[in-house]
Amino acid sequence: MKQVAAILLAVALAPAVAVAQDAPSFAGKTVTMIIPSAPGGGTDATGRAIAQTLLDHLPGKPSLITRNVPGANGMTALNLFVRQVEPDGMTFTMGSSSQADPVHYRVPQAIYNPSKFEIIGGAGRGGTVLMINNNAVARLMDPKAKPVVMGSLVGIPRSGMLSTAWGIEFLGWNATWVVGYKGTNDLILALDRGEVDMTSTGNMFQINKLISTGKFQVLSQSGALENGKFVAREDFGSAPLFHDRMQGKIKDALAAKAYAYWSNLTAIDKWLALPEKTPPAIVESYREAFRRAIKDPALLEKGKSLSEDFEPMSYTDVKLLIDALESTPMEAVNYINGLLRKQGLDPGGK
Repeated sequence: MKQVAAILLAVALAPAVAVAQDAPSFAGKTVTMIIPSAPGGGTDATGRAIAQTLLDHLPGKPSLITRNVPGANGMTALNLFVRQVEPDGMTFTMGSSSQADPVHYRVPQAIYNPSKFEIIGGAGRGGTVLMINNNAVARLMDPKAKPVVMGSLVGIPRSGMLSTAWGIEFLGWNATWVVGYKGTNDLILALDRGEVDMTSTGNMFQINKLISTGKFQVLSQSGALENGKFVAREDFGSAPLFHDRMQGKIKDALAAKAYAYWSNLTAIDKWLALPEKTPPAIVESYREAFRRAIKDPALLEKGKSLSEDFEPMSYTDVKLLIDALESTPMEAVNYINGLLRKQGLDPGGK
């Protein structure tokens, strides 16, 4: 019996020993990060900040080379990542929400699929809020009143602003759209001047400034994904989660899939990944380095200096979002375009 027990123990320990023996060392090596955008943008700045701290926590602390490969909204870089990068842990990439959107890679020109990559981790936006003028709150649920004016940017609304589209369709909001503002600062100024009654932002400086006037309040917040669940952001106080407002409101299966697609795309932002078929020991080394990096005060301080919305995300949450987006049927994506047309906007496409 003792011999049997010893054999079973040896078998049980074998995988752990093998992993330990296979744990890579990057001492004296140089790792390349491919960024699918030009230098100077948000993805570039965030990628550089995370990458340097990440490599400081990899075994052997390798050097870093950053390679910017702009073009086709990230497609050029990620196609290159699939075609040319060896799965040896010496090259990884930084993607953004655009490259995780199946609309972007379900085209003949794209050969990449982020759901096949080995995700290391990422950073979310931390959620957005709907700010509304106090005088407009009562009108929002009164179909006989003057519609609440929702301010949006040139073109189609950003993902965080689309909560208004869902509110109009499924919560009975008495609201209408005004688009054409060039940027968030223009929208906040329009809200302060009374040109619009409501708009969306995630910038805490702007939010606090509006609240301090006593004329505005947070109507709802999108929340952030943590451990597979949307949770409220403490910075936004007691503002209710928009997802809680929507519970049980959507009965149609296609509409529910479209809402899930929108929610997932809103939650994801920047993500780090290794190529498909990277050995498990190397993948785990990167993931462990990322877990350590996001606890590093220097990275958190740097991240907040880049964006108040910088919220590190575990690889499990990022992977969950990317896989959910990949499973979205195009009919669900097109449903949102139909919703916007119904509300007087022109999203283009089908």
